[in-house]
Amino acid sequence: MRKRALAIDLDGTLLIGEDLPSENLAAVRRAVAAGYTLFVATARWRHMALDVAAACGSPDPVIACSGAEVFDPTRSEDLFDERLPESFAAALLEVCDANRCVATVTFSERVLLKLDGEPDMSRVAKPIEWVRELTGADQSLPRIAAIQGSRVNEIIRTELVPSFGDAVQVADSIGPNGKIIVTYTGRRADKGRALEVACDATGIAPADVVAFGDAENDVSMFKVAGTAVAMGQADDETKSHATFVSRPNTEFGVAYAIDRLLTTGL
Repeated sequence: MRKRALAIDLDGTLLIGEDLPSENLAAVRRAVAAGYTLFVATARWRHMALDVAAACGSPDPVIACSGAEVFDPTRSEDLFDERLPESFAAALLEVCDANRCVATVTFSERVLLKLDGEPDMSRVAKPIEWVRELTGADQSLPRIAAIQGSRVNEIIRTELVPSFGDAVQVADSIGPNGKIIVTYTGRRADKGRALEVACDATGIAPADVVAFGDAENDVSMFKVAGTAVAMGQADDETKSHATFVSRPNTEFGVAYAIDRLLTTGL
């Protein structure tokens, strides 16, 4: 039997808001029990990807930080690790500190949140830490910065990004609140390249992967996978790269597509 795998985005795809609905969880578990490898593929941090993978019964590598990190939990090591350029990262953190925004920045082990006013940390997903200023808060280079705020993103995109050419990747992602979050990663960080790394580590051909997503940062993964499933609420451009359009994530689009895959195929 040919090896088979699922590569599944989290926000706007497997998750509804911050929640992993039982319908999607049960469907992914059925696929894993049927022999499918699972690659969780998210713009969020490794810690969350590993938690979701464990809930689904998967020991397989996870793709985190929008493809900037591929982590193998069986060996507790990175298979791929891409960081933002040092000078760009320093300037980006300074712009975030000087402007109103919500910025979540993932470093080597820490995930730091900057927003105006201290949040109720009981409502913030772990392991996020709130900081008053990002500059100097961690000595490692960021893997990804995810930023909400039209003004601050305009400054970064028009004043910082052009100076770095193709050394920085910029993409729109859908956050758990349904709002657009702009992500900034190093030039080699994308979910497509990360999926190739995960496939190589597990001996799976990318053509045997079914990828699930809902936004711009999932398109590179769609192009690598043999089959691509877009959520029903995805934008038209994302859907144009899919081989199958499922129901919206709020209607358990992942579960719907997996049930079809396991019964009649997509």
